[in-house]
Amino acid sequence: MNNYRQTQLLQKPLEKSLSIAENHVKLNSWMPPQNGIVPRIRVGRRWINILWAIPAIVVLLIPAIAFAQHLRTIPAVQEFILRYPGDTSSRTIYSGFPLWLRLQHFFNLFFMMFIIRAGIQILADHPRLYWRRDSTPGSEWFRFQHDVPRDRIWTSKDDSVSIPKWLGIPGIRHSVGLARWWHFSFDLLWVINGAIFYVLLFTSDQWQRLVPTDWSVFPNALSTALQYLSLRFPVDHTWTNYNGLQQLTYFITVFIAAPLAVVTGLMQGPAISNKLGWFAKIINRQAARTIHFLVLSWFLFFIFVHVTLVFANGMRQNLNHMFAGVDNASWAGLLIFIPVLVVVVIAWLLASPFTLKHSRLVQKAGQALVNPIKIIAEQWEPNTQYTEKDISPYFWVNGTLPASDEFRTLEEDNFMNYRLSVGGLVMNPREFSYAELKSMPKQEQITKHFCIQGWSGVAKWGGVPMRSILDIAKPTPEARYVVFYSFAEGAEGGIYYDVHTIQNMKHALTLLAYEMNGAPLNVSHGAPLRLRCENQLGFKMVKWIQAVEFVHDFAHLGNGQGGYNEDHEFYGNRMPI
Repeated sequence: MNNYRQTQLLQKPLEKSLSIAENHVKLNSWMPPQNGIVPRIRVGRRWINILWAIPAIVVLLIPAIAFAQHLRTIPAVQEFILRYPGDTSSRTIYSGFPLWLRLQHFFNLFFMMFIIRAGIQILADHPRLYWRRDSTPGSEWFRFQHDVPRDRIWTSKDDSVSIPKWLGIPGIRHSVGLARWWHFSFDLLWVINGAIFYVLLFTSDQWQRLVPTDWSVFPNALSTALQYLSLRFPVDHTWTNYNGLQQLTYFITVFIAAPLAVVTGLMQGPAISNKLGWFAKIINRQAARTIHFLVLSWFLFFIFVHVTLVFANGMRQNLNHMFAGVDNASWAGLLIFIPVLVVVVIAWLLASPFTLKHSRLVQKAGQALVNPIKIIAEQWEPNTQYTEKDISPYFWVNGTLPASDEFRTLEEDNFMNYRLSVGGLVMNPREFSYAELKSMPKQEQITKHFCIQGWSGVAKWGGVPMRSILDIAKPTPEARYVVFYSFAEGAEGGIYYDVHTIQNMKHALTLLAYEMNGAPLNVSHGAPLRLRCENQLGFKMVKWIQAVEFVHDFAHLGNGQGGYNEDHEFYGNRMPI
């Protein structure tokens, strides 16, 4: 009991050093805005502004239309169009567009609006895309940020850019925590909506609209494309069946692009990627981010073409199909569409201001929806390791370096006088010297790091397994969580801390690292000691650790959210994805 009281007194000053955050975004103390650049794509060694695509498309489209119109004067082409007019089959869908389909069409539109906007906001936190496993500057193929400066330390936070509030959610720089709650919450709702759609689709005749059943779909699709391009649109039969081009496009969107979006989204999470071994090495995080972005591009292209053709090829009739469920040219569909559009526009305009004003509410609502899935993902113990040749040539720096006199003194002596305090709900509270930690059995592992901002990197870590600390300290049965206190302060003042479940500390790859890539850990990456917990995102791997405390709950720490970034930047406490 005496030891317990002593360690409680030791930890109380650290608890008092934690800062309390507001429950909303304080714009006057948030990261200042920083403009990026117009998105660019790298072709060879040259970066090409994507805005050049607009005049290029116009320049190519005009002769393409003229050529398509010329083709239609050729007898063989005319015969081809007569043989394959566009209809994929003689099957007739008698149910038209039933109520469940029209409702799901609206929900899909509504959910996708938030998913796309929040996804763009997340991308703005690391505005570069790669194919390779690591995120070495200069190896990206897409970016909307300048080159990484080489004359000063440039953290991944520094690399984030601002996007307008009308585009992103919440539309301020480095708001990835809030954006993820919108993105993941509506992802979940979208997946549930999609699962219901699949069931209803295949228990009705509606599947025949989307699923090709014979090879004639391809010549019919070609014929349809030629008719559209020549500006002589094919006869519309969408009430009963889709033409070949529609069927292929919808099939790709519903059965390829949508599942691919889910899979590549999940593959960006450390708990899943660091469990799936060889598959995660092929579909690495950066490849998954790139494919995820390409799927987004497909969705945006599909939406643009879909909306254009709805209004260009019989607006009233098409709106009647999807909003009124009737096959005529009355005004019924438009009268429903207008209030629906008003709802969407209002939601669009309110999303960012609401998020900034009620940030804690957004965080808690997101946790209520998504945390059950995150808890399931945490049950997988990470086991994926890499080889020496996989080590990344560049590992991004992040975090605010410690600035206290105490830390400077320790650094000047190469941390020879460093002591790690371990206490709280333990039977054997201890202080471990730096030499003692290094004398304990060392574990080495080559693992992949996942930053919440989107970058990743592989490094070799050496240090003391947390299992060894648990064996010595002997947590009491009441201990459920482990708090790591840093020497560093967070961006808004108060020392940085984070909380983990005690189960995560028992994993084979959970490590207190004092080495990186075979050399002593440098200060930029967390010396003298940093946490490695390979089923969590990087911000939870506390650097510059000064103390470890075992607790029953963390509601009394800071804002009670489970960490500094959870308190101040509205991140989540369970972050395996």
